[in-house]
Amino acid sequence: MSQPLDVLGGISAEQFLAEYWQKKPLLVRNALPEIADILEPSDIMELALDENVNARLIKQKDKDPNQWSVKSSPLIKADFQKMPKLWSVLIQAVDHYSFDLAALWKKFPFIPQWRRDDIMVSYAPQGGSVGKHFDFYDVFLVQGYGHRRWQLGQMCNADTEFVAGQPLRLLPEMDIHFDEVLAPGDLLYVPPGLAHYGVAEDDCLTYSFGFRMPNVTDMMDRVSDKFLENSALKNPLLDIIRDQQSAIGQVTENELEYLKTKLFEHLQNSNILEDAIMSLMSEPKYLDNIPEAEEIGTGDLEAVLEQGYQLLMEPASRLLYTEQDGQLLFWANGEAICTSDASASYLKRLADGELILLDENLADNDILEDIAHLLNESIVMLAPTDDAE
Repeated sequence: MSQPLDVLGGISAEQFLAEYWQKKPLLVRNALPEIADILEPSDIMELALDENVNARLIKQKDKDPNQWSVKSSPLIKADFQKMPKLWSVLIQAVDHYSFDLAALWKKFPFIPQWRRDDIMVSYAPQGGSVGKHFDFYDVFLVQGYGHRRWQLGQMCNADTEFVAGQPLRLLPEMDIHFDEVLAPGDLLYVPPGLAHYGVAEDDCLTYSFGFRMPNVTDMMDRVSDKFLENSALKNPLLDIIRDQQSAIGQVTENELEYLKTKLFEHLQNSNILEDAIMSLMSEPKYLDNIPEAEEIGTGDLEAVLEQGYQLLMEPASRLLYTEQDGQLLFWANGEAICTSDASASYLKRLADGELILLDENLADNDILEDIAHLLNESIVMLAPTDDAE
């Protein structure tokens, strides 16, 4: 049995996963007190005007709050002039811009890295919201600056109807069974499909730690991409043995089964399927957020050994692995990567969220070559020891 976790209100990860995960909400007071001092509203407004940031400005009309408008980035100062009383600004992937915020992913070690979406922040003055809605993914809503009132309602699904004529997928009503105000550091877990409605009690920042599953369409698209890379699969199939005539307009049951069998043979190729799924799951959501790295070589790394540097994941990048027959296989930023056997254990630790001290233990040419490649592809980064902690 694992130890109780403060972020879960003193229950264990096993209990949370068995009783709450994708089943019912959980409110934890003062779960992440350190989040309150990371960002302030002025920081978010500055980020919202950055042309490289993915942001949305959501407004409700003064005369009719049931009428909404949405403006997506790039946002400019003029967008924030003559503002209505009720508005919100949402910024995606704020963890890519704050190492302190990115480090808080470690508070959720019971959910695998490949399920992470991003950390979104919502800033709103008093009364601001994004309306009654639901999501298809798991989210931990953590209050940063200020206070927000949350109401939870009924479970929804793909057949749930939305309010017509609005730029947001808003629910017409909610069957409220939860009504609480979250203060700085408080956490509310909301499972997929659960209707929720958050309204700012004062100037407030709310962080959404999102965890998402892939959909079948995206996985099939990626499998198709892998098939397209195989030129041999572009050749026509051999025809079936034809020992009798059939109507020229008919595709016989025998012919159809033959074509399906050939397709299924390739779909059952586990190597292609695994490569497709892993490349999809390791693909960064915001590719433009990955910085361009300065070229570095093994000699450069040798020169800074023992100088107090650590290796850590670039926040916008992804590094995942599988273990098959005792062998570790790695994918990063949508591509399979080849590494030496000597490097495998270090890459596994990086993928698992550990920091790796750059010291004499890494003074192996194969390891340094692999590290240099990861640095040059901005999969990992170097940081002074004090900054990385």
